[in-house]
Amino acid sequence: IEVIDITRHLDFDLGNAIKYILRAGHKSEQGYNNIEKEIEDLQKALFYINDKINMLKNEYISINKH
Repeated sequence: IEVIDITRHLDFDLGNAIKYILRAGHKSEQGYNNIEKEIEDLQKALFYINDKINMLKNEYISINKH
């Protein structure tokens, strides 16, 4: 299964979080050692998860104001 086949059915934040989780520890990048790259990918996944949480919180607050 390709990552794109999973993530195309998700919204932007969740799709990117899944992408970074699945590639963590499996992709190298010049200038990074393997552990640094894995940490970076997991931090990016957390960013997108936290962004989604914040969007949902804001939506919830907005709905409940009315």
